[in-house]
Amino acid sequence: MNQTLLQIFETIIAICLIIVILLQNRGTSLGGVFGGGNAVYRTKRGMEKGLFIATIVLSVIFAGLFVINLFIK
Repeated sequence: MNQTLLQIFETIIAICLIIVILLQNRGTSLGGVFGGGNAVYRTKRGMEKGLFIATIVLSVIFAGLFVINLFIK
């Protein structure tokens, strides 16, 4: 695979990963930073679960492309 093409794929995956991370719901407030906050545990459902899984998948793909890029050089 061409190294330039690999870098283009890596850049596209990085941009998608940034977008998916920014779209995730921020469930904790500032009180959660200091140990306080809501003690309710809930499961991820719907779009939130999809974004969570997409974040994991994109990060694994990004890491894989990074390792492949190291071996090509």
